[in-house]
Amino acid sequence: MTNSLPSPRPRGRPRAFDRDAALGMARRTFWKLGYEGASICDLTEAMGITPQSLYAAFKSKADLYRESLEQYRRTDGAYVWRILAEEPVTALAFRRILTQAAHQYARSDLPPGCMMSTSITTCAEENRAVATVVATMRQEALDRFKARIERGKEAGDVPAGVNALNAARFLQVTIQGMSIQARDGASEADLLAVAEMASAQLDRLLSA
Repeated sequence: MTNSLPSPRPRGRPRAFDRDAALGMARRTFWKLGYEGASICDLTEAMGITPQSLYAAFKSKADLYRESLEQYRRTDGAYVWRILAEEPVTALAFRRILTQAAHQYARSDLPPGCMMSTSITTCAEENRAVATVVATMRQEALDRFKARIERGKEAGDVPAGVNALNAARFLQVTIQGMSIQARDGASEADLLAVAEMASAQLDRLLSA
């Protein structure tokens, strides 16, 4: 009678995983905990992979975070750009953005607030490059709001004398404030009240 020995563990490449799905779990982890608050252990546990697989697929925590932000802009944050493109009237576009933000930021199936607004504001010096990436994305959003107002001025639905940058900044500051309030526990109804007040002000400012 011969003893049956266990087969040696096969060697080779690690088990494949769904990269996009893993990135989605990383996105939610960063969104919930922030860049510095999310440890490699937090990320790999959420993604269902090993640290070795994380580094092999995404190179570094910073690169994973950048990809997570880009995925956020394509998915949960995409409503902003969709509304800007769809709505022909500038004031109505901003009203829709504020209303949708109130709904989005208070969803029970997502972390509260906006990932770009709240996931990294202050940071350690060694993470300055990551904070700069986020600040650049926020600046791009401001530029797109400003461009939408300028387009409204050209189309005639925004008064010619409106300062496009100031109006765009007012919108962005309101959105960022709503995001922080959502993180602090504000309900959708609370955020909708803020959205309505800001929309009324923008209606007066932007309506020709």
